[in-house]
This record gives sequence, structure tokens and C-alpha cells, in this order.
Amino acid sequence: MIARDMPGMADIDSSLLLFCKYVKKDMTVALTGECADEIFGGYPWFFREDALKSNTFPWSISISERQHLLNPSIDKRINLKEYIDYRYNESLSEVEILDTDTKETAEKRKISHLTLNWFMQTLLDRSDRMAMYNGFELRVPFCDYRVAEYVWNIPWEWKALKGREKGLLRYICKDFLPSEIVDRKKSPYPKTHNPTYLAKVKEMLSKIMENKNAPINNLLNREYILEILNTDGKAFTRPWFGQLMVGPQLMAYLCQVNMWLEKYQPKIEI
Repeated sequence: MIARDMPGMADIDSSLLLFCKYVKKDMTVALTGECADEIFGGYPWFFREDALKSNTFPWSISISERQHLLNPSIDKRINLKEYIDYRYNESLSEVEILDTDTKETAEKRKISHLTLNWFMQTLLDRSDRMAMYNGFELRVPFCDYRVAEYVWNIPWEWKALKGREKGLLRYICKDFLPSEIVDRKKSPYPKTHNPTYLAKVKEMLSKIMENKNAPINNLLNREYILEILNTDGKAFTRPWFGQLMVGPQLMAYLCQVNMWLEKYQPKIEI
């Protein structure tokens, strides 16, 4: 949380923080494959009907659950959906659809615009902060503006060659990467499945909630957080961030929110 300077992606951040720490022992600069998913269409929401028809940012569909996380007194005064809809429609109004675009390419162009301008920004900030906290520098060749601009106008049918995520990128790489890499099933950034992690973050969050003066209670819904704890996170059904952060990750995120409020003591005006 300190390296990020704000609540972030919980163990998805901390694992990268530790990874960079150990790589830094042997080198100062490294290349990363970050941004290939955004530019070449690698995320599930490029293919899932529920995401494509959600009429919102496809990685954060659970708006009502997020609203319910707010302290009831704040919940009555803030309409998250109204603000999210405004930003969503504002972003889509910037997308230029070409006369030559097929219906599918036009649809995926909109999703790509949202992903490049919102989701990718978050990941780039994350990787930069986790690396630089260790004095380590990550370079992102896929994010070269010339690559992004060129791939932007490639028809979706080519980009998702053979109906696969990053299909075109796989095809491009087939002559210089082994087939077990080119053809393997997409694997998201490693998530924590170890039950020890769930037990630890549950213990941390439980201790926070035992203190009714904890700052998180002023901002968020105490009863809902207790329900999340009692169900090992199952009370919140959708991932908090993208395709990740259900259960243990959400609990860790809530711990980070409380830590952030304690450390920086922001004055929140509504």
C-alpha cells in the first residue's frame, strides 16, 4: 500500500513487489509483456457476452455491490452508477468507428478504447510503482505507441485469429517461440489460492473490525464487511478488479483501505 501510495490490487501488487525485489539483485532493468492483453485483445471481456452487453466498464460490472460497500449514510448521498455511466458514455463518445468496420470490429473497438484508456493505465501505474519502490526499472515494449496505433486499426477478426485471445500475436510469434508457449491456454497473473492467505487476511480484517473506531467504519458499510468476513468473501460475488480479486483479495483490499485512512488521514467532504 505504501509503495502504491493508495489501496491497490492486494496480493497481485505484493507478489509483483516481491518479484521485483528479487530480480533487482541481479539486474536493474527488465522487459515485461504488460499491455499485450489490452492491445491484442487478451482479456475475457473481449469474448464474454455478459461483459459485452453490460453497458458499463466490463471489468467492474458489479456496481450495486460496490455501492452497497459504502457506509449507509454516504450511500444515500452518492450515486455511483450515475457517475460511472457518465464516464463510460464520455469515453465511448471519443471512439471513431470507420466506415469499413464490420459490426464486430466496431463493437470490439469500443471495448478496446475503454481497456486502453482505463484498465491499462491502472496496470502501468501498478507495475511502475512496484518496480521503482525497489529501484528496479520495467520497460513495456508492447506499449510502444507505434505498436498500439498500428494494431488499433487491425480488424478484430484478424486480431482474434482462430477465435483465440491474442490470436494474431500468437501467429506472429509461432516461428520464434516453442509451440507449448504459443498455443498454451491463457493464464492470468498468479492469484493466491493458498488457504493460509485467506486465513491471514481474514484475521487482519477481523482485528480491524473489532475496533469500532477504525476509520474504515466511517467510509464503508460495517455490516456488509462483517458479512463478507463471515462468508469467507462469498458475500461479494464478482471480482473486485478485472478477472481477479474475489474473496481473499477483497479482504486484503479492505485492510489496505483502512491502512491508507490511518496513515494519510484524508479529509473527505461530500
